[in-house]
Amino acid sequence: MEWVTDLYAAQPFWIWLAIAALILAVEAAIGSEWLLWPAVAAGIVAVLTAIGLPLGLVGELIVFAILTIIGTVFARRLVKRINPTESDINARDSRLVGQRATVVQAFVGGQGRIFISGAEWAAELMDGASASPLAGDAVVVEDASGTRLKVRPV
Repeated sequence: MEWVTDLYAAQPFWIWLAIAALILAVEAAIGSEWLLWPAVAAGIVAVLTAIGLPLGLVGELIVFAILTIIGTVFARRLVKRINPTESDINARDSRLVGQRATVVQAFVGGQGRIFISGAEWAAELMDGASASPLAGDAVVVEDASGTRLKVRPV
């Protein structure tokens, strides 16, 4: 572990750049959107240390924390202003409500599979549906519950 402290003492840029790359890799893997701003903040701190700004470790951590908070708050406000009905960018299932889908597996016993927004989803018919849609028929998504969508025939 001594090599890390030696590297930080010689050039903190590489440590902050590695932190930024690691956070960004985790963000890319899980797609939470929450880790994007800490990755950007770590990258900015890396640039500040590369240009020789004498912050010291405590100063760098403070700048990192402040930039992370500012970036996250600003991004949340921007997303809400652009799309006020969207609560979470990753809530893909809730964005499907009201859209048309195509049945890919006929509904049997109220259960079937539909294709919508580039993916296949498990679906069930809404209570009171008069007919069971066949493959190729159109349905409308009425509700989303986890990985299962509730649909009604068009």
